[in-house]
Amino acid sequence: MTIKDFMTHHHRECDRHLAAVETAVEAKDFDEAMRQYSVFKAETLRHFKMEEEYLFPMFEQKTGMTSGPTQVMRMEHAQARALFEKLDEALAQKQDERFFSLSDSLMILLQQHNAKEEQMLYTMMQRVMDDENDEIVKRLSSYES
Repeated sequence: MTIKDFMTHHHRECDRHLAAVETAVEAKDFDEAMRQYSVFKAETLRHFKMEEEYLFPMFEQKTGMTSGPTQVMRMEHAQARALFEKLDEALAQKQDERFFSLSDSLMILLQQHNAKEEQMLYTMMQRVMDDENDEIVKRLSSYES
């Protein structure tokens, strides 16, 4: 499996977790929604951590590009984290309409963000770090949140 494939697959896993949260909120099952949401949030934050602590610094070190695509991705991660705080409140207060408004915003942000990573950044990373692919994927597979 390539770095690009691994990270793209993890995007899809996070998408499935968000869909499960939305299904539970739609059914007004807020206990299940909170369970699903904590998995979605933890996996998404783990994904950000893999990138910010491991992949991005390695890519920046190998390319010398520190104010390019990785900087934009970090800013978008910060935007998602801010939305998580609001989602936390909406779910805790069982505000389904507010939750859906916020989850729509988060989904749009993440879909655009993921597309940029999958179409551009991961391709660049793969090219630059391909000689270490297996070691990198192994480390990503066991990355803790």
